[in-house]
Amino acid sequence: MNKPIGSVSLDLDNQWSYLKVHGDKSWKTFPSYLDTFIPHVLKVLDDLQLNITFFVVGQDAALDKNKEYLQAIVDRGHEIGNHSFHHNSWLYAYTREELVAEISLAEAHIERVTGQHPTGFRSPGYSWGPLVLEVLQERGYRYDASTLPTYLGPLARWYYFWTAKLTKEEREERKALFGSFKDGLRPIDPYFWKLSNEETLLEIPVTTIPGIKTPFHFSYLMYLSEISMGLMNAYLNLAIQLCKLHGTQPSYLLHPLDLIGGDQVPALKFFPGMRTSSTRKVEIFIDVMDKLGKHFQLGSMGMHAEHVYADKRLPNIAVSF
Repeated sequence: MNKPIGSVSLDLDNQWSYLKVHGDKSWKTFPSYLDTFIPHVLKVLDDLQLNITFFVVGQDAALDKNKEYLQAIVDRGHEIGNHSFHHNSWLYAYTREELVAEISLAEAHIERVTGQHPTGFRSPGYSWGPLVLEVLQERGYRYDASTLPTYLGPLARWYYFWTAKLTKEEREERKALFGSFKDGLRPIDPYFWKLSNEETLLEIPVTTIPGIKTPFHFSYLMYLSEISMGLMNAYLNLAIQLCKLHGTQPSYLLHPLDLIGGDQVPALKFFPGMRTSSTRKVEIFIDVMDKLGKHFQLGSMGMHAEHVYADKRLPNIAVSF
């Protein structure tokens, strides 16, 4: 019997984008760890024989120093997605003209460097909105992957504001970051947005646990692992069992700091979880992927999208705003 599919994606947020999120002005020189992180993560994925989707920030693709590392992702068989150009977490506040420029500029640099034209998009900080989706549909995207259906968004935003060094203006820009309680009411399974032009766009949410809608992507598991590995494994097992009972085919999210520690990126030692070594993070990651892989056929988000389009048993739900 074939296993249900599941997708894995990694938001390739660079060192500068973490500094920018934290309010550290040194981000403006675009410090990068891609020369360290990409060879590191590609080896891990090679060992797992796993192909995933990397959502690439256009600004990184625009810098020649990153070209060989971004090209290596494609050379190893992975999918490239668009993660915006500037990695601003307030795309919902952009005008149509600003969105077209933001998305198309990222497209152009990603395709120039990797030879792959992105057909999937994820907004930074889950900062989607109706105009974002309309621009994506008009530009021929096959899927969006920007929603996180959980009730915990406001709590995550409060913690972020508490820990980041932000000005009053920066806080105002980010006032809707991570979404609202209303996002907890949205579906966890793929669905189609019904847009104002009567067209539709496939949405593949970042999967949260069916029923309770708490996240279980790897950043959350790493946090739990620092408290107790037993607690982390119990939480993951609960997520897997509820996904199977609900018939949910998970879309599983990764970030670079999930797989690399302060031992390899000393400049980010102050971020939560960076005291854990890269070696230990990889050990936990392999264990998590093994557990997920026993129940789901893991692959890229492009594969996940094509499965949704092809599987006539799946409901063609049109969700409006």
